[in-house]
Amino acid sequence: MGAEARIKDLGITLPQPAKPVGNYIPGVRVGNLLYLSGHGPVRVDGQPTARGKVGRDLSTEEAYKVAREVGINLLGSARVILGSLDKVKRSGKVLGMVNSADGFGDQPKVINGFSDLMVEVFGENGRHARSAVGMAELPMGIPVEIEMILEVE
Repeated sequence: MGAEARIKDLGITLPQPAKPVGNYIPGVRVGNLLYLSGHGPVRVDGQPTARGKVGRDLSTEEAYKVAREVGINLLGSARVILGSLDKVKRSGKVLGMVNSADGFGDQPKVINGFSDLMVEVFGENGRHARSAVGMAELPMGIPVEIEMILEVE
């Protein structure tokens, strides 16, 4: 089963990319790699759906759900750029950034929300190399930002 069929089976609606908040584009294809800019839990109109520090304003479980939402936003951008997620061969490298309260150290558990989604959509080809790091702040106070590199046809 291809990624597009899995998305449909999971009942996921992929959004159009949000308008960038700076001088950049959602993604760039270079050869067989698609570099996707950092995405957050942001609607098409550019407004965040979640704000706050994980470990203070959001629990690990709440932030896991936000990371999944960010993954859906990334997949939406990838589909717009590629025309179909069936063109994705594998998920390569991911950088997950978590707006962390002092003392919070469960960034990997938060970013699992994203990683679990990639495996649901792409199967074993959704497994990726990853960094999950804490940040003092993220743009607009969002709790999670994720960027990724995909291998594509």
